[in-house]
Amino acid sequence: MRKLSVLILLAVLFLTGCTGSRKAIREPLREEGEEFLMNKLKENELKFSSFSAKYSAVFINNKKKTNISGQIRIVKDSAIWITITPMLGIEMARFMLTPDSIKYLNRINSTYLLKDFKYINQMLNKTLDFDMAQAFLTGNDFTLYENNSFKASVDKGEYKLSTSNRRKLKRFVRRSEDEISIPLQSIWLDPDRFKINRVLLKEAERDSRKFVAEYTEFIELDGQNIPTKPDFRIETDKDKIRIRIEYSKVQLNEELSLPFFVPESYMPIEGIEFKK
Repeated sequence: MRKLSVLILLAVLFLTGCTGSRKAIREPLREEGEEFLMNKLKENELKFSSFSAKYSAVFINNKKKTNISGQIRIVKDSAIWITITPMLGIEMARFMLTPDSIKYLNRINSTYLLKDFKYINQMLNKTLDFDMAQAFLTGNDFTLYENNSFKASVDKGEYKLSTSNRRKLKRFVRRSEDEISIPLQSIWLDPDRFKINRVLLKEAERDSRKFVAEYTEFIELDGQNIPTKPDFRIETDKDKIRIRIEYSKVQLNEELSLPFFVPESYMPIEGIEFKK
């Protein structure tokens, strides 16, 4: 009887704690709704003029694994510079993304590619722009898209923001772009620090086609929480791609160089092939 009483007491305390926690997490939504969550999200996003880190990553394409490492450098809203180095330590390739273009050097084959950013969308058969790529790599929300269509809720102890047909703000749509919108998007937030834990993008007409970004570990630097293990998954009817990244030696707001020189001996190529 004594053991049973203790178990009942523990169960009551646990359920009371859960009820109190759920009530506390829901209260701000009742008072301020979606605006409260969006303001908290923007307030706690990573703020930087530049971001740099070393990284190691596992690239999994339909169960085939490839280990890579390298450096990543971001000059906010201007350029993303990435080197790719196999475990032997010799740089194999170099990418640079800008809001307008993608540049790629293959040092193994002495080739290069220079394309409009639309090329990435054609290659992935999915809508993507520079703002999205920058946000995913740093654990932030998109900055060039409207925020007024989100609905807020609580999902398994986390805040959740959901929207459909989230459009790019017209003042940021370039002449070369078609009107860009995100069919379906959900964002899960940590209820304590209001950092993004997970993002889901889905095609409205294809339930099996989705992109997921997860952020499970953070470090504190200059008073900010920075995700150190971004985990990306792309799933389609035919393919399952996963990229697990781990950042190290992260630096913020340092002056960065983004060297990208194409030797005269390199030959242009029409496209990038990813072996399956």
